[in-house]
Amino acid sequence: MNLNATLFAQAIVFAILVWFTMKFVWPPIAKALDERAQKISEGLAASEKAKIELAVANKRVEEELSKARNESAARLADAERRAQQIIEEAKARANEEAAKIMAAAKADAEQQLLKAREELREQVANLAVKGAEQILQREVNAGVHAELLNRLKTEL
Repeated sequence: MNLNATLFAQAIVFAILVWFTMKFVWPPIAKALDERAQKISEGLAASEKAKIELAVANKRVEEELSKARNESAARLADAERRAQQIIEEAKARANEEAAKIMAAAKADAEQQLLKAREELREQVANLAVKGAEQILQREVNAGVHAELLNRLKTEL
């Protein structure tokens, strides 16, 4: 065989191999490579989107936590104010009740004092009447009268 014919035949076979590879082998490989590149690109885009969503979610969580803290602080302050108000109301009611009790006690003491005075007056009047009866029943004698008056003083 001739060297040129061999080279020419090999060039034709090589050209057929290149054509066959370009027509039947290379498109599926290129398609697979393109699909792989697209999947990687989509994965990177999804990863970036997930990072953004995570940042947004973290921001929302922080806002909600801040709102919850503020709300709980406000509720706690309201509860403290309400407790203080209840305490003040209870103190005011207790003071009013104490004033009523003291007024009632003073009125009761005043009534008892008036009653005791009235009883004392009645007793003094009775004693005076008894003393006068005893003086009138006996004869007039300065010593006897002095003795009766002393007894009357001791009874008062």
